[in-house]
Amino acid sequence: MTMLKTETIATINPATEAVIERIAYMDGRAVSEKLDLAVAAGKQWGASALDERSAVLRAVAAQLRREAETLAITAVTEMGKPIVQARAEIEKCAWSLEYFASESGAMLSPQNAPSNAARSYVAFRPLGTVLAIMPWNFPYWQVFRAAAPALMAGNPMLLKHAWNTTRCGLEIERIFTDAGAPAGLFGTLLATNDEIDALIADPRIAAVTLTGSERAGVAVASAAGAALKKCVLELGGSDAFVVLEDADLAKAAKTAVTARFQNNGQSCIAAKRFIVVDGVYDRFMEAFVELAGAQKQGNPREEDVVLGPVARGDLLATLHEQVSATVTRGATLALGGHPIDRQGYYYEPTIVGDVTPGMTMFDQEVFGPAAAVVRARDAEHAIDLANASSYGLGFSIWTADTATAEKLAERVEAGAVFVNGMVASDPRLPFGGIKKSGYGRELSAFGIHEFANIQTVWLG
Repeated sequence: MTMLKTETIATINPATEAVIERIAYMDGRAVSEKLDLAVAAGKQWGASALDERSAVLRAVAAQLRREAETLAITAVTEMGKPIVQARAEIEKCAWSLEYFASESGAMLSPQNAPSNAARSYVAFRPLGTVLAIMPWNFPYWQVFRAAAPALMAGNPMLLKHAWNTTRCGLEIERIFTDAGAPAGLFGTLLATNDEIDALIADPRIAAVTLTGSERAGVAVASAAGAALKKCVLELGGSDAFVVLEDADLAKAAKTAVTARFQNNGQSCIAAKRFIVVDGVYDRFMEAFVELAGAQKQGNPREEDVVLGPVARGDLLATLHEQVSATVTRGATLALGGHPIDRQGYYYEPTIVGDVTPGMTMFDQEVFGPAAAVVRARDAEHAIDLANASSYGLGFSIWTADTATAEKLAERVEAGAVFVNGMVASDPRLPFGGIKKSGYGRELSAFGIHEFANIQTVWLG
């Protein structure tokens, strides 16, 4: 959402629709000072030993855990995440920091590359300040998922967070400061979307990473291309959740509810298109509807609530338009299908059956608590339907025959394939997509190398 520089940022509680606080944007001088501070920090940080970097990341992880409850409440208040899930998000951030603090030595060690030289090898050097443009749906994890490997590679980072989770962004900067991180190593910029192109073009920025919408990805990729700067894009998804005839239907249906409705249905890697072979379609649908309808929805600060509001009013309106358009085209409304008449941006847990290609919920990414269920003739047809998407982020297949699943995975057009499990990000595994889900990888050794100067050293 574009906001004028003359305005302040007004964050809104999606559960109450009340303004939480108003925060002033930074002026040009303040932004420039942050950039200078990051460059200065980067010179020392990039020259530091890996054990020094590891110590800082471990200290940040410890600080996150000390303040987990306060940080979790901030996320709940700004974007409506259920409190139990918010705590889990903080813990995952701490774990990721500790993982890269422990494993980066092996990932960044020079790799021998024999050639006609007396000795030749590949070294991984710092690249420079990384600009991270991050979304609101996982306001801590998305940031630390990018920051942990980039920092261990020797780069400082500047964060431009989503406007509706501005306080989360400021809290992350404070956590680094309170943990004793070098000044300027991690900073938050309070800038408008209109200023992003200028930030990317600034010579003090070496690279950019974005998690966001397809539209934002096009804009950032264009700006990075014009400035000849490296970028990684983690964009939207419309993940397929394929259920074959020999699947454990009880387990598949239970996992399907979490895969679709976790984080109020607002996740790029959430399962969104449930493609079920005809022989078990009705049984799966019955179990899926029953379990989805049993979820407790309400105030996200209550411990037993698993489904809160969507994050903004415009997102609520878009979600309802997508559901309504799909049903109008002939799909079957099996559960929910309407905004809830109460204060806050609440939408009923919704399941729409008999969805086919060409319908809105099949073709578009649905960001909210609504699932599309698709009927397939057989396994081959299910894979064809899964691939009939402009997105290619994650894919989940449920079957008792894992050997067949691995063969089918060879045909899947996605960055990740999970067999009998829910697609999730994990620091130990590369994360990212293909097609309109973006390019580049986060996490694992692949992620840490994205923002490194992969330098050939040749000795005669």
